[in-house]
Amino acid sequence: MSERAVTISEVARHAGVAVSTVSYVLSGKRAISADTRRRVLDSVRVLGYHPNAGARALASKRANVIALVLPLRVGMHVPVLMQFATSVVTAARQYDHDVLLLTADEGSDGLRRAAASALVDGLVLMDVELHDSRVPLLKDLAEPSVLIGFPADSAGLTCVDLDFARAGALCVEHLAERGHTEVALLGAPSVVYDRGTGFARRTREGFTAAVADTGLKGVALSCEENFDQVSAVIAELLDTRPGLSGLVVHNEAAVNHVLGALRQHGRRVPDDVAVVAICPDDIAERSSPPLTSVLIPAEEVGRQAVRLLMEKLEGHIVPEDTLLQPRLTVRDST
Repeated sequence: MSERAVTISEVARHAGVAVSTVSYVLSGKRAISADTRRRVLDSVRVLGYHPNAGARALASKRANVIALVLPLRVGMHVPVLMQFATSVVTAARQYDHDVLLLTADEGSDGLRRAAASALVDGLVLMDVELHDSRVPLLKDLAEPSVLIGFPADSAGLTCVDLDFARAGALCVEHLAERGHTEVALLGAPSVVYDRGTGFARRTREGFTAAVADTGLKGVALSCEENFDQVSAVIAELLDTRPGLSGLVVHNEAAVNHVLGALRQHGRRVPDDVAVVAICPDDIAERSSPPLTSVLIPAEEVGRQAVRLLMEKLEGHIVPEDTLLQPRLTVRDST
């Protein structure tokens, strides 16, 4: 038989205060003296009290749950997606909210079902496409939402992401400053571009624009995720572009394959070919050599998305667009 749950009345008796005082300490809705607050929290800890989630929801008319809509589709690098998901979960707990993870690619139907269930107070969406079929529904739902990523038309939505166009340009500018005159972008798998995924398209646009602005020669290619295909792309680049000396890699799953293929083809990094990656720091730092990189700030993006959603839940006006400026860290690969 399971142990009986401790009640809020027992916490109040143990601390020598009124039940309402315990409630105010736990909810933070009213200022309580430091001494009384400490006494209540000591009693909570000693007795092992856990607030009843159902009672909290009834009292607040909220589920205290947000949905993270994360379709796990071909071409998406799951370890990086999980960094975003972990950040959203961690940030939500700071607001006393849990996270319901929706991974099926059900488009608008999945969103409509989640909203109609009354299981969630709001939604955070990832893997946003430029012409995302979910966008029209988001504008009609009663539940607030935040997108991690930008559709082509973000008017009336709340979106947050790294400025990927600027990230692509920053990589080109760094290589130009190092004296490189011919560069290439090895981007996401072709299926990601075909879907019109916003971050991939914008990185390519930023790269291409910066190549033109700096007067470099350059080409942007999709890049698959297995070694043989990466090696074939590298071989063709080196054969058809003998002046190529700089690579920008925006494909976390292919980073180490790129470095391995360059070694296989007798090219040293950075002596023969410089490499800049757009990826989380842990991937860049574990590579050999450690890669100059533009950070994908999954933790900050997730935290900002949850903050914006909580502001909306409280009825506050928030900015429609939040673009995080990219930061390049120089390491051994350039």
